[in-house]
Amino acid sequence: MSKYAAQFKLSAITAFLERGRGFRHIAARFQMDPTLLRRWVEAYRLHGEASLSSSGGRYSALFKFSVLQRMWRDSLSFRRAAALFNLGDSTQVGRWQQQYYSGGIEALASGEKGLNIAMSKPPAKPRKTAAPLTDQERAHKALLDELQYLRMENAYLKKLGELGEAVEARERSEEKARLVSELRQSFPLDPLLKLVGLARSTYYYQLKAMDGADRFVSLKASIQSLQDEHKGRFGYRRMTLALRSNGQLINSKTVRRLMGELSLKCTVRPKKYRSYRGPMGKVSPNTLARQFEAEQPNQKWVTDVTEFKVAGGKLYLSPVLDLYNGEIVAYQTATRPQYALVGDMLEQALERLPEGVKPMLHSDQGWHYRYPKYRDQLEKAGLEQSMSRRGNCYDNATMESFFGTLKSEFYYRESFDSVAQLQAGLAEYIHYYNHKRIKTKLGGLSPVAYRARSAVA
Repeated sequence: MSKYAAQFKLSAITAFLERGRGFRHIAARFQMDPTLLRRWVEAYRLHGEASLSSSGGRYSALFKFSVLQRMWRDSLSFRRAAALFNLGDSTQVGRWQQQYYSGGIEALASGEKGLNIAMSKPPAKPRKTAAPLTDQERAHKALLDELQYLRMENAYLKKLGELGEAVEARERSEEKARLVSELRQSFPLDPLLKLVGLARSTYYYQLKAMDGADRFVSLKASIQSLQDEHKGRFGYRRMTLALRSNGQLINSKTVRRLMGELSLKCTVRPKKYRSYRGPMGKVSPNTLARQFEAEQPNQKWVTDVTEFKVAGGKLYLSPVLDLYNGEIVAYQTATRPQYALVGDMLEQALERLPEGVKPMLHSDQGWHYRYPKYRDQLEKAGLEQSMSRRGNCYDNATMESFFGTLKSEFYYRESFDSVAQLQAGLAEYIHYYNHKRIKTKLGGLSPVAYRARSAVA
């Protein structure tokens, strides 16, 4: 390595301290290694001008060991330890540590020999036997080894304390391997493995396993949590919207793959109750004509009746849905499909209408909707009646879709002991559907949230 004059070192150090620029900038100006400049500056801050001319001579084994002890005690880097003791080259601290690990205090006393013995290949001829140690030297070596072991054990126990689960960590190879990796910067590997009771092969296996850890662990936890919150009703599209609304930007294909790995799937929806009883009453024209889009709330309503079987009996549901945002405006349940089921539902819906608002109300040709009393209620309120063509469920597809969603996400996923239990569950689900269940069609908002945002806009 090239030598630098004391004046050159001082000029570089002064330029760095006075100008406040980075090491790379100043090192480039003086055409030198920025790491070397960093070492000069650190030593100069500790020792002043005395650091510009290090002795470069031989050091005693006790001095070398005192440097190592200080470095181990305060967890110093090689560069920091070298600067603290005004050593010219920080790499020699690393060599001293290797010498000590390979041969103890005797290797430090013999200079480079300990390093050569540790790192060179075994010679073809037998090596000469070293001179036997005196009793005093053996005692000194034993004390140093014991000190090293106690330092290592203390560091390991401290790491366990930081985990807060010392007993469990002792039983898990993964935790042991992680702790050994952290402590390996300060202690040799073999004594560490012996201390924690871990085989070398197990240690390297755990390191490889940790490097290949699943990077989607936290995302899978979020998906599982959302699916549990919504009782398994989310497919991957709405799951993606929910994750994005929580600030997790993720591709829908990734969500679909992860949900597949977690075996999270939606329920397929079966169908359905029919209320057509043949020709009776008057049939209204299909004014809606499958135009299921509405420009404002309470412009187009759709309705129908569906049937549930529970505890040996039946329950019927009659809701009204607003095509603007898919919100359930009103609903009624009954154990028999009598006219009151539809009539009471219509009265609830009309009570919610603002003054002067008169939506179109579309249904199928079920007998309830051709019943004279029902038609009179519509005419009195000024609502236009529209009916699907006979036997054509697609003319009321939005209402049919709601029934399919309701049964898929709620009815087929639960078990009910009584009609009253089913009625309570329906009320809970419809509130959830209106206020919490997000839709891709509504930009990831629930029907009520979408209506509220539109009112503000």
